[in-house]
Amino acid sequence: MTIVLNGETLLIPIIGDPIIYAKSPEWMSATFNARGQNCLCVPMQVRKPDLGTALAGLSAMPNVTGLLVTMPHKSEIFHHCATVSERSRLLEAVSVMRRNPDGGWHGDILDGKSFVQAQINHGAWPQGGRALLLGAGGAGSAIGIAFIDAGLGELVIHDVDADRSEKLARKLRGLGKTSISTGGADPTGFDMLCNATPLGMADSDPLPIDASQLRPDMFVGDVIAGHGETALLRAARKAGCRTANGDQMVEAVLDITADFFFGT
Repeated sequence: MTIVLNGETLLIPIIGDPIIYAKSPEWMSATFNARGQNCLCVPMQVRKPDLGTALAGLSAMPNVTGLLVTMPHKSEIFHHCATVSERSRLLEAVSVMRRNPDGGWHGDILDGKSFVQAQINHGAWPQGGRALLLGAGGAGSAIGIAFIDAGLGELVIHDVDADRSEKLARKLRGLGKTSISTGGADPTGFDMLCNATPLGMADSDPLPIDASQLRPDMFVGDVIAGHGETALLRAARKAGCRTANGDQMVEAVLDITADFFFGT
């Protein structure tokens, strides 16, 4: 499929650090093109200290109609949005931004919905189940909300920062729909194990859990995209678990994201 590139082309950069593993530029550009939109998604390496400077520059360019936001910017960039969705307001994080009529930014976070959809697409059944969520940052927080919306029976949150785990648990308990608690990284007894930490982005990273505790009846999902089968998913497959990776999460979010920017 031929991608149009001319003076009327709109740009939706994806900003993050690192950005070299991002699949979104190719996949989102193809999705926009298939919908008849003259729009490209382009990767931009933005270091955490440079976020404000980069956003100011992008805001000054009218043909930058939106942004995709990945690690480590999802929480900080929330404070640069003029308006946000209710789930973003709850989590104080965004993964997508589009222009308001006055030129300011409207933010939302779609990670959770796409992650849970990828799990369901590959055999998971969240409704009434028990899930262990590793990581209470922007992605983990969005996944927590999406699990609640999907009817999960119990969610246990683990983060190396115990205060961050408890902060997220308090927010999610306020929704009053699911049993929410914090705990360790032992996946024993859970139906689903979800890695929403950066562990797995580098080959030298340790596993976020003890692989010997994996059982064939568990479903294991990983948010890490662009790496194929991470060490965690490789260990899960060897243990007989069904899995879903970050690339499949990206696939699930394509139409959701296109709707956010250009409507249905």
